[in-house]
Amino acid sequence: MVGELLTAGAVVLSCGAAYAMAAARVVKQYERGVVFRLGRVKSAVRGPGFTLVVPGVDRLRKVNMQIVTMPVPAQEGITRDNVTVRVDAVVYFKVIDASEAIVAVEDYRFAVSQMAQTSLRSIIGKSDLDDLLSNREKLNQGLELMIDSPAVDWGVHIDRVEIKDVSLPDTMKRSMARQAEADRERRARVINADAELQASKKLAQAAEVMSEQPAALQLRLLQTVVAVAAEKNSTLVLPFPVELLRFLERAQQGPSQPAPPVAAPPPGVPTEPPTAAAQAPPAPMEPPVAQAAPGVNAAPFTGSAAASASVREDHEG
Repeated sequence: MVGELLTAGAVVLSCGAAYAMAAARVVKQYERGVVFRLGRVKSAVRGPGFTLVVPGVDRLRKVNMQIVTMPVPAQEGITRDNVTVRVDAVVYFKVIDASEAIVAVEDYRFAVSQMAQTSLRSIIGKSDLDDLLSNREKLNQGLELMIDSPAVDWGVHIDRVEIKDVSLPDTMKRSMARQAEADRERRARVINADAELQASKKLAQAAEVMSEQPAALQLRLLQTVVAVAAEKNSTLVLPFPVELLRFLERAQQGPSQPAPPVAAPPPGVPTEPPTAAAQAPPAPMEPPVAQAAPGVNAAPFTGSAAASASVREDHEG
């Protein structure tokens, strides 16, 4: 009798242990359990920890509630300004309703992946190349909104979307490099022109100051000579006074000096009228005529020729 009781107790314990092992389930901290009883989902979602289900009747499906990082394959498209680009992105999402993620969609991961690829191609077609390269924050927000709108009905929340890389054709890269180089060259020329303008204004002010004090220009010349002499080279500097050049220039451009006036006689002294000899112009001077020596043909000689002839006659005599 006792043996039969012990046998029955052992059988019951074995059946209880088998049932417990078949019904026992463990849900992790980052998971939630959705129970299907005879094909119908139970409204109560099992939380983390130890839980029991009816073996053969209930079926427990675990849903990961962590944030999922899903890379979006690179999508090739044409932008609004007709440039072919290749863009890839990454999507961060998580499940907020475990029941909807299991019941509303067959595979929420695949659904989010396809929606992300479709939305990325749509964003490429609606955007310009400059927006893809410099205004990514706005595009990321638009892409997140496009993916999150249908994903809400699936019990999925899109945390954020980031565009990773934008690949351009080689010809477009070279064109953009030339454009950037031309823009930098234009800015450099504008800066140089602005510097020349400022320098010309300062030089004009310096010229006005030096024009008031002519000696300042001479001092500036001497300063330049000192600066050049400080360099150890073979340059020869010959300074020429600027004031002397100005004096010569005024002497050439100035009018002829008038004759000094004749002093008037003192009062009470009678003045005599000029005589005819004084009024007549002076007679032109004639060259002296040399006298020929005796025995020499008396030919008139004038000037140096007569003197040389008389010297020859004296030697012959």
